[in-house]
Amino acid sequence: MRIFDPHIHMTSRTTDDYEAMYAAGVRALVEPAFWLGQPRTSPDSFYDYFDALLGWEPFRAAQYGIAHQCTLALNPKEANDPRCAPVLTELPRYLVKDNVVAVGEIGYDSMTPAEDAALATQLQLAAAHGLPALVHTPHRDKLAGLRRTIAVVRESDLPPDRVLLDHLNETTVQEAADSGAWLGFSVYPDTKMDEDRMVAVLGNHGTHKVLVNSAADWGRSDPLKTRKVGDAMLAAGFSEDDVDQVLWRNPVAFYGLSGRLRLDTADPAPAATHEGNSILRGAPKEA
Repeated sequence: MRIFDPHIHMTSRTTDDYEAMYAAGVRALVEPAFWLGQPRTSPDSFYDYFDALLGWEPFRAAQYGIAHQCTLALNPKEANDPRCAPVLTELPRYLVKDNVVAVGEIGYDSMTPAEDAALATQLQLAAAHGLPALVHTPHRDKLAGLRRTIAVVRESDLPPDRVLLDHLNETTVQEAADSGAWLGFSVYPDTKMDEDRMVAVLGNHGTHKVLVNSAADWGRSDPLKTRKVGDAMLAAGFSEDDVDQVLWRNPVAFYGLSGRLRLDTADPAPAATHEGNSILRGAPKEA
């Protein structure tokens, strides 16, 4: 089973996680810029963080045979802090970097006017840079937030089929699918989705344009949730091809819209990495 985790925050994770992810079949991931838990007080702290996502974290992932790319943005929560507003002006110089495969996470947290403006601005930046967008749907008032998100997307120059609507659940999946966007589901202990609910959604809605991620971060989370979804799909009667579509081909197709996606690791990890690199370059899938 080959796995591409399309949304995971490895800055918050340990090298033990990288080892466990590789053993579980993870060979590629995308790390979106997000809120680190402690409010930033200066735009410069964003730029140091962006530099780490572009430099240090891909190097660290490569030591364990995993290809690492990122999405960059002013996240919804901090879009409400006027001290962070200059990030929107500086963001274009980061969006031209080869390792940036989308603008994100953008979207809504509390659905404020400041979040409206930041979302609209960053959708336009995505369109201007030829990048897709990773959009965070809010944890509260999720259906209302989804509808507001879709309305802003439709007002932008970025087509819905270049947008990934993330953190969906049973209440939002149908309207998200009707919008023409890609569908993202976070499988997370206690909150968001779990494996059984995810399998039920796939049974009802199919595997087309569906991405499953762990969203693992500094909270209680599990970077192996993607593998657990794959195992649950097989146990429920989905085929290996279905699993490969959801856990590999769909994220490759979405982030491939950037024209920048690279699925080889820059630096070989010890021992098993050569096997991992051959898989990423199109060799037969693992059992």
